[in-house]
Amino acid sequence: MNIIKSKENILRIHSIESFGTHDGPGIRMVVFMQGCNLKCLYCHNPDTIDKCGGKEMHIDELVQKAINLKSYFGKRGGVTVSGGEPLLQSKALLTFFKRLKAEGIHTNIDTNGRILNHFTEDLLDNYADLVMLDIKHVTEQGYQFLVGQKNKETSFEFAKHREASGKKMWLRYVLIPGITNKPELLHQLGDRFKDYKTIEKIEIQPYHKLGIHKWETLGWNYELKDARENTKEEIDAAAEILKNYFREVKVN
Repeated sequence: MNIIKSKENILRIHSIESFGTHDGPGIRMVVFMQGCNLKCLYCHNPDTIDKCGGKEMHIDELVQKAINLKSYFGKRGGVTVSGGEPLLQSKALLTFFKRLKAEGIHTNIDTNGRILNHFTEDLLDNYADLVMLDIKHVTEQGYQFLVGQKNKETSFEFAKHREASGKKMWLRYVLIPGITNKPELLHQLGDRFKDYKTIEKIEIQPYHKLGIHKWETLGWNYELKDARENTKEEIDAAAEILKNYFREVKVN
């Protein structure tokens, strides 16, 4: 049978991890989408940023891969789309998630929360069992420093929409010494989300430099090369602050 290609059934993919354990609950098939609308200074997958990179895959093939792994997912696992920024392909992603839901497979989106359109809203309200929202920084100045673009409440509006849907959400926060790990910022983060009912946990992502070689391969300057990694004491202190605001705090 010939597979007919159209934008609705094709996704541009960077890579696939069959047995992911750090991208949502349980064992997961993680689909790393190609293309991103940001260029975060600490990005550890800069090779996913180029919107023209990666390879095209038909949704039929992706769904079949998920079905083949279904026995490993158990009751908690499923499929996570990450990136890059998966919601750049929200129209085709909607088709993908509809197919996964028809197969009884748990769905999760790992996103920076900058895209909120008709397709994204349909995903958030009806087809994404979980959303993991990456909070870059809680201040406008800090956000612009890290990603080079204005936030203007964009990711926070995204969080409000997810909260209104009543569906589960996790937050992710990269802890960078001197930039995002200041106690006043952590309290500000907690205060902003303390009344949310859909947030199950916040995941602290300790800063690391594992992606520097990828930046060098691309010929890009890694501007945070002088930033240091967190001490255990700093990570523990950040977790203690956030425990005042969130039901669960996890360090990845």
